[in-house]
Amino acid sequence: MGRIPPRQLAQDLPDSGRAPLPGRWAMLAVLCASLLLVAMDATILNVALPSLIDHMDPSPMQQLWIVDLYGLVLGGLLITCGAIGDRFGRKRLFIAGFLLFGLASVVAATSHTPMQLIAGRALLGVGGAMVMPSTLSIIRTIFTDDHERTQAIGIWASVAGAGAAIGPLVGGHLVQSFGWSAAFWLNVPVVVFTVVAGLWLLPEYRAPQHGRLDWFSALLSVLGIVALAWGIKHVAKGNPAPVDLVILVAALLLLGLFTYRQLKSPDPLLDVRLFRNRAFTAAALATLLAMLAIGAALFLISLWLQYIHGFTPSEAGLRTLPAAVAMLLGSLSTPWLLQRIGVRALMGFALGAVAVGFAVLAAVPDTTYPVVALVLFTLGLGDGLAITTAAAVLVSAVPPERAGMAGAVEETNYELGIGLGVALLGSIHGRLFVSHMTDLPLQGEQLDTARGSVGGAAYVADQVGGPAGAHILEIAQHAYDSALTTTSWISAAMVGAVAVLTVVLVPRGFTAASAH
Repeated sequence: MGRIPPRQLAQDLPDSGRAPLPGRWAMLAVLCASLLLVAMDATILNVALPSLIDHMDPSPMQQLWIVDLYGLVLGGLLITCGAIGDRFGRKRLFIAGFLLFGLASVVAATSHTPMQLIAGRALLGVGGAMVMPSTLSIIRTIFTDDHERTQAIGIWASVAGAGAAIGPLVGGHLVQSFGWSAAFWLNVPVVVFTVVAGLWLLPEYRAPQHGRLDWFSALLSVLGIVALAWGIKHVAKGNPAPVDLVILVAALLLLGLFTYRQLKSPDPLLDVRLFRNRAFTAAALATLLAMLAIGAALFLISLWLQYIHGFTPSEAGLRTLPAAVAMLLGSLSTPWLLQRIGVRALMGFALGAVAVGFAVLAAVPDTTYPVVALVLFTLGLGDGLAITTAAAVLVSAVPPERAGMAGAVEETNYELGIGLGVALLGSIHGRLFVSHMTDLPLQGEQLDTARGSVGGAAYVADQVGGPAGAHILEIAQHAYDSALTTTSWISAAMVGAVAVLTVVLVPRGFTAASAH
């Protein structure tokens, strides 16, 4: 009997009737290479921004779009792209998305104006949204054994988490050595290699029973998620403009209408009834809170390393590596732990570890780098365990033809978690910082600049110079540490509450395999 073609094999037979695909681990390597780039691009530009500003002189609004647009577009399109992949082919969407990602990298790297760079960032977001849910859904297709699938998801999650964590490190070295455009040129050779390997190795999968795509619902989801992320981010910064409040209200209305249409549709883009499954809801919450925590921690600790201890961007990035290493260890150990202690205990332990990490950062009176390294390791370990466990639950909770949907839920919470972590906890820290910046020997514009951020305070201290400048910097450092302590207590309370909630939601004895 002749060999069944991979496309027919993946599409026509249930998991229990399929033999393991040969070359599936090589396929996983291709998927992880693409995921690494997409995850890194969420944070790699942070350290390149000062160099980019010197080169292009973008306006403050253009700077905001350059930084924010990638995540907004990526997060907004994930649900739609997951549904498109289920209907028209996950491999096809993956290859097309990564080709667009490579083209967008060239557009961004060759930018001579801020508007060209903004356009490149938007295209990168579209390409990333096509790639990310495809990676997890293809894993669902090519790994038919529950244990192997959990191992593969562990590797996938470690790459996703480590990509965001090492973005500042890679970006810092590239920018210092070759300039800001190197952060985008890095993508091109990886795209070429991955597309060629993907065309050769990956099987196709699509679910022919799906009906026509509901484009109006797709538009509602894109506009709703983008507006929600924008509104929360700007409201959290304090003193929001009326238009920001209008955008936030509009986001809630759009998402409410989207939910209503999904409940009425026989073939929804996102089956919101899945959230009636308590374990599915717990997994989605765990992903959101885990990424919210690590996104905020990396942002605040990176600033702490640079402005409180005077490290360069690349040196600061190097010192955040404990988080990336711990994420890798946590993700890779999850399959072994899931078999022994189950979803409920592992998810509670993972989020509990994140809460403990923040509590240690808050409780230690004299914060030194060894303490921060321990905190980063604890946060990374908890995040790696939580994200991998959540991904295994989400993918197992849906039938194969809905794997793109599960991937979209995981990735949307992943991206929103990073963005909201910086927006919410970063804004709380910023307000607390301002409240501690008292008794400054400054007036007018210099006073406003110094109270605006620790970077502004360092800039003013350098301008003033002498003992007065040193005194300003000392006040700013104390204010930053005090604000970090309070923000860490708030973070520990938030994550701890969700840890308890997930333990309550997940049924006793529940396993990822039992979600089928």
